[in-house]
Amino acid sequence: MCGFAAVMRFRPGMPELACVIDRMAAVIRHRGPDDEGRFISEHVAMGIRRLAILDTSPHGHQPMSTDDGDMTLVFNGEIYNYIELRRELEASGYRFQSSGDTEVLLAAYRHWGSECLTKLNGMWAFLIYDRRKRKLFGSRDRFGIKPLYRYSNREYSLFASEIKSIRASGLYRGSTNWPTVSRFLTEDRLDDTHETFYTGIEQIPAGTAFELTQDGRFTQWRYWSLEETTPFHTGDPARVFAELFEDAVRVHMRSDTPVGIHLSGGLDSTSIACASARVRNAAHATEPLKAFSYIAPEFDETRYIDDTIEQTRAPLIKLCTDPARLWDVLQEVLWFQDEPMHSITPLVGYELMRLSAANGAKVILNGQGADEVIGGYGSYFGDYWCTLLRRGDAWRAWDEIGHYVAAHGGKRTHLYMRQWRRLAQERLGAVGIYRRAARWNRQRTDVKGAWFSPGLLRHETPEERIARPTDLNAQLAHSVYRSPLPLYLRIEDRNSMAHSVEARLPFLDHRLVSLCFSLPAEWHLRGPWNKYVLREAMRGRIPESVRSRIDKMGFPTPARGWFADTLYTPILDMLNSRAARERGIYDMTAIMRDIDRHRRGEIDITQKISDVAQFEVWCSLDSAVRQPTTHARAYG
Repeated sequence: MCGFAAVMRFRPGMPELACVIDRMAAVIRHRGPDDEGRFISEHVAMGIRRLAILDTSPHGHQPMSTDDGDMTLVFNGEIYNYIELRRELEASGYRFQSSGDTEVLLAAYRHWGSECLTKLNGMWAFLIYDRRKRKLFGSRDRFGIKPLYRYSNREYSLFASEIKSIRASGLYRGSTNWPTVSRFLTEDRLDDTHETFYTGIEQIPAGTAFELTQDGRFTQWRYWSLEETTPFHTGDPARVFAELFEDAVRVHMRSDTPVGIHLSGGLDSTSIACASARVRNAAHATEPLKAFSYIAPEFDETRYIDDTIEQTRAPLIKLCTDPARLWDVLQEVLWFQDEPMHSITPLVGYELMRLSAANGAKVILNGQGADEVIGGYGSYFGDYWCTLLRRGDAWRAWDEIGHYVAAHGGKRTHLYMRQWRRLAQERLGAVGIYRRAARWNRQRTDVKGAWFSPGLLRHETPEERIARPTDLNAQLAHSVYRSPLPLYLRIEDRNSMAHSVEARLPFLDHRLVSLCFSLPAEWHLRGPWNKYVLREAMRGRIPESVRSRIDKMGFPTPARGWFADTLYTPILDMLNSRAARERGIYDMTAIMRDIDRHRRGEIDITQKISDVAQFEVWCSLDSAVRQPTTHARAYG
């Protein structure tokens, strides 16, 4: 696990490459405090900050080159099946000096070329410079767990693990990307396109590979997609899922440094905790993984966590924090994140990573991806019922809604008719005049009573909005590709790497994801249950109290109450500041009126308050690349 930066120049006359790459690598030292290195040639420079997880010896040093110097690699991530790949490559005559995965990845590319990507099981972003062909080859893992950003013009291309690295290069000439800002403030959209909050800096898409030649030609292609999965036909889905999940956890636990887990009391983290305990028992490990947890008094999951701790015997370390403390670290967190977040809940994740690092865990297992892949959000029930209606199972949809209402409440007829309306609107959406009328109404509604000035609203691009799919599989794919998974992966990566901790996500093992997308809708949701295949797979493997619970929390924060109480004054101070008022994008009268109504309990505008607060903090950081001195940490 590392952070890297690279630059390729297309013509002479650029600043000294060594100086550029040193600036880019220095600002992401938090991603790798264990080692550093650089590679400099006439047209290409690479810099790396290494977090040593596999083969912590000098043999894992990067940039890593082949013996003949033809190829040089910088790599961020983990290849979990590196042991199996090394055996295959050794059978073809390759010999290895290290015991880790970096050298295996370099040999795999040399042996199979770009086809090596289909053999990898892991999370990665990497660049390989081919000296003979004078080109860069790069890739990002199937789901974009590991980040990679690019900025390019006629003279050079910059690549980096974090946006701040590109901004620190001295070569970036962009500014605030106001259309992206507008989408965030008016539509709560983040990370659902390849654009960022900075003009010209874009994410390399997940599941893609690319080549950049010395003359500036950039070619990018997708090497994997969810659409390639085939329907599941044989065997018991729950049994197959259980076997794949157990193996996914096993390979995700490969590490030469201590591993821990974040335990929320929910289905996902509990499944990982119990599977990791079985893996360690099979390996005769002497100590269980440490578990780290946060429990908000308003959302007490102690019962479920205690049941899991009793089964796994894992030492439990609890995070103690409060809204004032979380507010104090907001600036620090946004510096690491580079861009705003969807809420203040990720602040808890940031503090959990700090706690994990302080207690010696260098690797953390987490449950990200399970909701989007298996079907964990409440909104998916409507997609499931629509799927049944689309295929002509109207009576089954009626029956399924009945089971849902019996457990969760609601009105059966109302929910049933709502799905028929969704299907009708989807068909009308194919008609041009309806789309134009809907767009006009959306613009009129958005502007009415808005918090923002016409100057900001003119940056809106309603034509980019994509209607919510009414097919469950299509909605799950949308969740994985566009929203919300890309945002959650960005937050998870930055929160963990801020504290030099590696986050691993067993539910995003591509074998497990392929299985889930091959299953019929009934294995994602059924009756009152979400994530049905996971629940069936974990029968007898996790505490029944967790397996059968129908509510969902995660690591929640009672933000609504915080903004009405503890954080009310800090929010007002921020919005009354000269900087906020001179921003010229707010209708302060409307904002103050609504915040007071929120405080009185008349409305709930937690999301809007959070968005504006984060944007204001982000603006205060935007002019500086260096970490705020108020919350600076010492590394190494």
